Amino acid sequence: MTANAGARAALGDALALGARWAALLSPRLPALLVLNEPEASLQADLLPALARLIARTARHTRVWVLTRAMRLVAALEACERCNSIALEKAHGQTTVAGLSALDRPTWRWPE
Repeated sequence: MTANAGARAALGDALALGARWAALLSPRLPALLVLNEPEASLQADLLPALARLIARTARHTRVWVLTRAMRLVAALEACERCNSIALEKAHGQTTVAGLSALDRPTWRWPE
């Protein structure tokens, strides 16, 4: 990778990061805000601050966070109104962790 390409990639990361922070700080929040891996491009020591910002935003709108960062999950779970659902994948199938086969909703192919 050339220095110029590296600079463009870093700028792209910075812009994407700025867009995520702007969405969380917006005065006009949507009814549902979905954050897909908001920790991307962040240093691990910033995850608790990100969790606090997400929790503050969640006081005003519904927020869904999809993440693999367990440190972010732990920080969000420490928040009062956090509902956490863990997913697990086995044999190509994604399921809700801890849900038995009898607790799963039935699913049928549409006719």
